[in-house]
Amino acid sequence: QVQLLESGGGLVQAGGSLRLSCAASGGTFSGGTFSRYAMGWFRLAPGKEREFVAVITFNGGRTDYADAVKGRFTISRDNAENVAYLQMDRMKPEDTAVYYCAAALGLLPRENYDYWGQGTQVTVSS
Repeated sequence: QVQLLESGGGLVQAGGSLRLSCAASGGTFSGGTFSRYAMGWFRLAPGKEREFVAVITFNGGRTDYADAVKGRFTISRDNAENVAYLQMDRMKPEDTAVYYCAAALGLLPRENYDYWGQGTQVTVSS
């Protein structure tokens, strides 16, 4: 019924940048309903638990970030195109993970997300 599709992952050198995209389509996100959901980014590194990265409110007015990425990553969204983004700058090897986007009915949630994408691999070399 609904789908979130991440793209933009890949291999980058430490200190470099990547921009991830998350396209929402179908069911719940049709007819302009994408703008009702907060959009978040999470990551799963080898041997680690899934970690909250960033979230943006339904209208893009506020954002929240994990301490590990604050000042380096920027979350944004384009409700006209049903897309959320994660701009990652000054990347570090510890940013290596599979990155997932997710949607939730909340303000700035760090948990209880309703829909998830399949993930995109990000690898940072040293």
